[in-house]
Amino acid sequence: MGLNYPRTLKYNPVNAALSPSPRRPIRELPDELISQIAAGEVVERPASVVRELVDNALDAGATQVTVRLLAGGVRLISVEDDGAGILREELPIALKRHATSKISNLLDLESVATMGFRGEALAAINSIADCAILSRATGQNSAYFLDGRTGELKPVARSAGTTVEVKELFFSTPARRKFLKTDATELAHCVEAVRRHALARPDVGFAIWHEGKLVEQWRKCDGDQALDQRLADVLGSDFVERSVRVDYRTSNSHRLESTPSVRVWGRAGIPDAARSRADQQFCYVNGRFVRDKVLTHAARSAYEDVLHGHRQPVYALYIEIDPTRVDVNVHPTKIEVRFRDSREVHQAVRHAVEDALAAPRAALAAQMGLTSGPTDGTSNPDLTLNAASPGIYASNVPLAPMYSSQPAINFEAAAGYRVSDVGLLWHKSDPVPPSSAWTRPPGNPASAAHNDGRPQAEPASQPAGDWPLGRALAQLQGIYILAENTQGLIIVDMHAAHERIVYERLKAQLLVQHAVNEASEVAAIGAVPRLVSQPLLIPVTFAATPNEVATAEAHADTLRTLGLEITPFSPKTLAVRAVPTTLAQGDATELARGVLAELSQHDASTVIQRAQNELLSTMACHGAVRANRRLTLEEMNALLRQMEATDRSDQCNHGRPTWRQVSITDLDKLFLRGR
Repeated sequence: MGLNYPRTLKYNPVNAALSPSPRRPIRELPDELISQIAAGEVVERPASVVRELVDNALDAGATQVTVRLLAGGVRLISVEDDGAGILREELPIALKRHATSKISNLLDLESVATMGFRGEALAAINSIADCAILSRATGQNSAYFLDGRTGELKPVARSAGTTVEVKELFFSTPARRKFLKTDATELAHCVEAVRRHALARPDVGFAIWHEGKLVEQWRKCDGDQALDQRLADVLGSDFVERSVRVDYRTSNSHRLESTPSVRVWGRAGIPDAARSRADQQFCYVNGRFVRDKVLTHAARSAYEDVLHGHRQPVYALYIEIDPTRVDVNVHPTKIEVRFRDSREVHQAVRHAVEDALAAPRAALAAQMGLTSGPTDGTSNPDLTLNAASPGIYASNVPLAPMYSSQPAINFEAAAGYRVSDVGLLWHKSDPVPPSSAWTRPPGNPASAAHNDGRPQAEPASQPAGDWPLGRALAQLQGIYILAENTQGLIIVDMHAAHERIVYERLKAQLLVQHAVNEASEVAAIGAVPRLVSQPLLIPVTFAATPNEVATAEAHADTLRTLGLEITPFSPKTLAVRAVPTTLAQGDATELARGVLAELSQHDASTVIQRAQNELLSTMACHGAVRANRRLTLEEMNALLRQMEATDRSDQCNHGRPTWRQVSITDLDKLFLRGR
């Protein structure tokens, strides 16, 4: 008895219904049709061809790559390089399917270190276009020309290197050609493809010609500043000026000694350089441009404390990882990758960007051209991490709390902290100010004050010229602090600045509390302190998807750590029975949906950290000094010194800038001086 194959259906345009068609036999497809099907995956538009050919040129060791286009690449794509070239006897094989010099066995496939390796790009391109290769291998007396249509091979004149010409793209598949956009649009995509290569290879020169005119040219860069020079050439000097250097390598303290480390370097834009579109976000893995959710999420999470809303950060990050720990054979276009340990890579990228954005003092000195601090993006030698108190910085500038009559934040000080009257958390190991007038005395605060009831302080011993944020002059409208530095005028939003200081102190206290919990073996899930929750008098129910129900059941302990209690109410309904105390007035349903979505897509510890930071941010906002609060000069100077010694003090918790520089040149322009 034969197999009962289902009859195929075909669309009947007359009655708009599906009607059965005769059974078709199973047969092998011809090689040309197979190549054309493969071309549908590899070649989407002319830019895809440009990307594949430039990949081959770089693998051949080229130091100069020239791309010539006609009609946006539809009529002609020519990629010329000065690489190693192709031997005469290997030219006919180059256009065959699955022919490559990059890999030869499974071990090579699992440790790919070249841009190309699949061996299907040239064959796919040749099946949908008129393709020709002109190449001269190093040490060969003559160059040879191969016609992809006829297979004719003849000697020609050329210097060492290879030129691949692709004419009349999609001529054999005219339906695909109709989907192409205008010549200008296709040209823009081709330029973008070359630009991505140029950002990864500053040691290679690139030139793009269109219709006989030079469109873009990036010359070869040498020296220690080659990457910065190439970034400035491709993305503009403004990108380099408004970004910080990233250089981070994972340690082996929590991994096997035999496991290679992950290195992340490049440049990350400061929050002020954020854009409305994500068009300047470049991630490279071992020199290959990729689009990966793990890397994108890691970079975005590093900006959470300084960039809120829908603004998109700018960055160019390069990840160097052992090729055996990343799978690049995921997609025919090779733009997607899979990591063996995605959590480690995520944490490496996040910590790399966070560390680069964290230390504000060195960034301030570099941006304003001061000579008192390093300008290479490294940590300030005067600002070192106190090993006894993680997250607390010890500086040669006394960190002085400001006097205030505002209520204090009642935050537990069991980890060796004392709380100032405006919510500043001071560790017992912090340096003691030279004058006791900096601290609020017990009893009546006026007993230690002078004429206006405010504490007076002795001037700090550090020269004023060494202060990046300068010396306080006055207060404007009870909102802004005006200060003078060597560059001109500094304007500080005192509430935003103090909010960041309090926020970082709160995070530091939570970090110390976490260490105390670990030492006493009373840590919660994942050794993370639990957030205080408030039971709801009437549970809030909402219709949930099967994925949300499964996530709530699988991460019940994690949700309790966040101060949330979410339990199944019915097979398709969840009930929120408790929420964090600080968010008790918020929308419980939206909070639950957001947390469940994060837990289903990302690591639980990341969600916990984000939720805790949001709660601490709210507390810091209420604990910071308010507008119309009059400060003395000593209090203003104290705030400026704390800003210089606080992580991420350039932005408040909500992403707003805390200070602005107005140079003497800008002031001269306002008053037309020198004209």
